[in-house]
Order: sequence, then C-alpha cells, then structure tokens
Amino acid sequence: MGSSLVSLLVLAGIAVFLVLRLRNILGTRDGYEQPRVDPIATNDTVKRKFEVIEGGPDHDIIDNVPENSRAAENLMTLKRAEPDFSVAEFLTGASAAYEMILMAFENGDLSNVSDFISDDVEEAFQSVIDSRKEAGLTVEAQFIGLHESQIIDVELDEAANEEEIKLRFVSEITSVVRDAAGAIVEGDPNKIKRQKDIWSFAREMGSNDPNWQLVATGA
Repeated sequence: MGSSLVSLLVLAGIAVFLVLRLRNILGTRDGYEQPRVDPIATNDTVKRKFEVIEGGPDHDIIDNVPENSRAAENLMTLKRAEPDFSVAEFLTGASAAYEMILMAFENGDLSNVSDFISDDVEEAFQSVIDSRKEAGLTVEAQFIGLHESQIIDVELDEAANEEEIKLRFVSEITSVVRDAAGAIVEGDPNKIKRQKDIWSFAREMGSNDPNWQLVATGA
C-alpha cells in the first residue's frame, strides 16, 4: 500500500475520531433541506417588574414553558426572588450566547467567550480545539440561523445557592473540516446542517452579576 494512501487513511481516521468527540460535546448534526444582543445578561435599561393580577397567569412564564410544570413553578419562584428577571429576555440573551460560544469553538478561539463558560466546559472545548490543531485539522463554519430555543427544565438548588436553566437549541450551520493540505475530510461548505444541542446555563441565586455561565452541554 502506497505511503500516500496510508497517510490519507490515517488523516481520515483522526478526522472521524475528532468529529465523534465534537458531537459528544456539542450535540448532533443532521442533514437539512433549506425551505444577533449581548450574551445572557439583564439589560438595566429595559428592566421591568412584572405585575401579575393575583391568581392570574404570568404570560412571561407560560408563553415559554408549560403551565404548572416544574419549570414554570421554579421560574415563578425565581421571579419572586428576582422581580427584574424576564424569561423572554433570558431566552434572547441565551440565544445570542449560544451563537457566540458555538462559533468561538468552531473557530478554535475561546478568548472572547471565556467569561460566559464554566471552567469545566472551557477545558472540554479547549481539549478538542488542541486535538484538532495537533492533527493539523481546521474547521470552517458559518452560522446560518437559529431554528429553535426552548427551555426544557429549570432547577433551583438552595443548598448550592444556584439557579440553572436547561435549554434546547436547534440551529442551521455549514461546517467543513480540512486537513493540513486544505483538503476537505468532513462536511460540505454548500450543505446546511441542522445542529441540535442541549445546554445548561447557571448563576448564583440573587447575584448582582447578571451574567449566566454555560455549565453543561450535551445532545
């Protein structure tokens, strides 16, 4: 077997390993046929308190999570403790943060988003970035748009004094992996992929710091 063929097989094997590892961290990508706002923070200039008629529903909550669900009940508790908290504004910030962090990872530079990710998540992301570099692989990605951002759970940990919100994101991106010679070993720059992720953001309960951090990722 020629040395060039062996080299190609080795690169292909490395690429497959890294792509599988990336999927374990960031989620899944499916083929998709075709048919931005600061990261998560409460904007002081638009803060408002929600005046809910006694006994009536808070549409800021029930428009975003099922009524009477655990998420709804915990969001109500959170809003009683932090009257300026807005579910709608949180979702807007989370969506912007998702795009920023995802693209920072794909581009191999976390410096601009390190304040918005926990140490554990940053370490996991950086490990994949370093592995790509060592293998001579680069990623070219473009964020096409966000198809869905949905709260799927809310957890209040009084013992740890922490609030955590889990969301599902579905976005459309284009992404290719190239080897050191520039040849594509994974992906298609002209094919839109649907990226699915479940991310959890957390912060200290009642904190004066409005920023949330990404603390967990998955599919």
